[in-house]
Amino acid sequence: MNVVLAVGGGIAAYKSAIVVRELQRGGAKVRVVMTKAAQRFIGSATFAGLTGEKVVTSLWEHPGEIHVELGNWADAIVVAPATMDLLAKAAAGLGDDPVLATLSCAKGQVFFAPAMHWRMWERPSTQRSVATLTADGATMIGPDSGPLASGESGLGRMSEPEAIAAAVLAAGRGADLKGATVLVSAGPTHEDLDPVRFLGNRSTGRMGFAVAAVAASRGAKAILVAGPSALPTPPGVERVDVRSARDMEAAIRAHLASADAVVMAAAVADYRPADTADEKIKKSEGGKSLALVRNPDILAGLGAGREGDRPVLVGFALETSDAPAKARAKLERKKVDLVVANLAKHGFGGEENEVTLVDAEGDETLPRSSKRAIAHAICDRIAARLAS
Repeated sequence: MNVVLAVGGGIAAYKSAIVVRELQRGGAKVRVVMTKAAQRFIGSATFAGLTGEKVVTSLWEHPGEIHVELGNWADAIVVAPATMDLLAKAAAGLGDDPVLATLSCAKGQVFFAPAMHWRMWERPSTQRSVATLTADGATMIGPDSGPLASGESGLGRMSEPEAIAAAVLAAGRGADLKGATVLVSAGPTHEDLDPVRFLGNRSTGRMGFAVAAVAASRGAKAILVAGPSALPTPPGVERVDVRSARDMEAAIRAHLASADAVVMAAAVADYRPADTADEKIKKSEGGKSLALVRNPDILAGLGAGREGDRPVLVGFALETSDAPAKARAKLERKKVDLVVANLAKHGFGGEENEVTLVDAEGDETLPRSSKRAIAHAICDRIAARLAS
């Protein structure tokens, strides 16, 4: 996929370098154009170093019609950040700088990632610009609510680079999961000791939430069975909240009949207390022993009960050593199609991870990537299996 990143003159321009990296991690070839104002915030050398391509900063410094060449080359053009001024000029059809001229020659899909103060975003003229561009076929990515450069908080913050890149890459892939139902588990489970204490783990749910979000963006009906997590529900995703491993198993089973693929990304507790106290357990002298019993192995149960090759089953192997080897053993033991192997030190609780995809054909180690990019790699495998 060929992508032109058009950088506007806003403080969020520094994040555009991360957009480049995320697009590249998703397999895109990227070229960059910049407005004159954008160069006040970030230098063209940064983008030249990241892309290996000369950055277009002026219509006068390149032979021929560079804007026509770029517009014809690009499968997608993404403007990030898209300032109020840039949105207005693009909506009016102006073309007096490299970004606007390239947009005027766009052959592929056009995306804007707005970034501005919340009062600028709410301005009626800005909303008219957005409406015009959307009516002309452009796609808006964001903006998001959150802290702004002014120190205030509100709607106008540029979407995170991972989300921008994911939206562009998803459009390039098309709706390859359209018509499929993808059932995803995410987050930890909490196994209650008493009304105030529980056994749990450090999982945030980010990986499973990313898989559900990506599956939905690629056309699937995504059902997310989430253990306790503060993460917001991704757009277009049906969410089922659960607490314990047995709750999660029941929710998975309730939706299993309609599932074409099941991705067990949750960090399900292996054990639970043998007894749960009705009242808070009081402190006493000396030590205290805790009796534990095994929780159901949800993934193994799905593998054992599956007839044929549907649903596609994806598991995760979170280890502290020898992750790929342990993942292969899990692949065979639990009768699943794909196991995503990773070390706790690389991704547990963070925004990025380093994983190895393990299936019957072999191992594929991915470079350190955002969890959104890894989710795309997982969905690529699911789409390929469903199409076979």
